[in-house]
Amino acid sequence: MSKTQSNDGGGGGGYEVPFIITEIPENREFKVPMLSRVYYPPGFSRKVLAEAVATFLLVFVTCGSAALAVSDESKVSQLGASVAGGLIVTVMIYAVGHVSGAHMNPAVTLAFATAGHFPWVQVPIYTAAQFTGSILASFALRIMLEPITNLGTTTPSGTELQALIMEIIVTFSMMFVTSAVATDSKAVGELAGMAVGSAVCITSILAGPVSGGSMNPARTIGPALASNNYESIWVYIVGPITGTLSGVMCYSFIRSTNEPDQAISSSKFRRTKSNDEHVVVKYPTCSLK
Repeated sequence: MSKTQSNDGGGGGGYEVPFIITEIPENREFKVPMLSRVYYPPGFSRKVLAEAVATFLLVFVTCGSAALAVSDESKVSQLGASVAGGLIVTVMIYAVGHVSGAHMNPAVTLAFATAGHFPWVQVPIYTAAQFTGSILASFALRIMLEPITNLGTTTPSGTELQALIMEIIVTFSMMFVTSAVATDSKAVGELAGMAVGSAVCITSILAGPVSGGSMNPARTIGPALASNNYESIWVYIVGPITGTLSGVMCYSFIRSTNEPDQAISSSKFRRTKSNDEHVVVKYPTCSLK
């Protein structure tokens, strides 16, 4: 609605300056809450908390057993530390896999998003939860295992190049298996925990003497902060990210050349949905549309 106001000082012959009054309807809806519900579905906070708790327990067990193995192998052997790492992954997948997908690894979350199995907008929050769980677990170990100062940090036993190549290969193996059991409708999804846990255990036995077998940036950065040891930390960021991206893209290519391009079967959705009917392992790309 437009009005005019005289600016002649009451003397006449002046000019009029228009000004505009804009009326906003009182019943106008604000769109941000609706967009928020699209990007962060109901129960998303539970998923984030599940990721933080699962990553906390993962780092607590793997780094705690590794720290004890380094300080005194009579308490926990190197083989025992690798087995503990695989078992805790298996347990957490069965415990919270139906809630959050049990990524427990920023590199895994990034790889799933790259392949279209996870919404990009949720990646930063999942990653923050994973690092939070890792850091809290590492400082808890620092208190409980004192005077041990090496809290399961991963450092190269040889050269950085050897450690980098090893991390890429073992993380590729882990992600290849994870992609198969978590995203393929023809896979036996009920055995996902055993398959991924076994892959972590086997690769950790091989990679442990060379690179420490991290396969997880959160599992490395948390103990590094608590131990104040940042030696070759870039290896355990670049290696796992490269390995997971390669693994998920490799399996996506294999599946696309051997399986018709069709929607996920109803049995797959039953296997991967939580009680609130939101997909937790396989995230449809249409969730952001």
